[in-house]
Amino acid sequence: MQTNIMLCGVGGQGIVLTSKLIAAAAMEEDIPVMSAETIGMAQKGGSVFSFLRLGEGVSCPMFGKKSADILIAFEPAEAVRMLPYLKDGGKAVVNTHAIMPVTAALKGSNYTGDEMIDYLKEKVDDLLLIDGTKACEEIGSPKVLNMIMLGAALSRGVLPFDVAKIEQTMRNTVKPQFHELNSRALRYSL
Repeated sequence: MQTNIMLCGVGGQGIVLTSKLIAAAAMEEDIPVMSAETIGMAQKGGSVFSFLRLGEGVSCPMFGKKSADILIAFEPAEAVRMLPYLKDGGKAVVNTHAIMPVTAALKGSNYTGDEMIDYLKEKVDDLLLIDGTKACEEIGSPKVLNMIMLGAALSRGVLPFDVAKIEQTMRNTVKPQFHELNSRALRYSL
């Protein structure tokens, strides 16, 4: 069985690390995995997205539109941008906190993300909205959004491993002083 995962957001939100954790967990479970990230303007708050494919017979990291089993979106507008990749009946986990694009700020826009959330509610049957800002505040660090989002994705039952596997992989990847904080973030939505 193959699982196609689309992660998206803006630079600095931890999308690439999240992708690497999923890939590492898959490899530790002997699940074939391929990934491809686009991180061009990430340093300037630009769009970042990652394709991940897990399972037997995977021969290319990228997949076509209407192929993702799950969309993990760290920002509402990026969720809408990547929504064409979500298959019919696919699941979406979306952070509700909007990050205003530089172009919108320069134009004096008042982008809040609300219109994007409304659009997603109309188009996605299995949508889990996460207030990432509130969750980070409750956990005590703005740097754990990626673990919050990954834990929420795990709660949807699409990934071929559980939270304990991700925690083990995280412990092999992240500095020891951040293990407890990241574990709390990972389990926030469970």
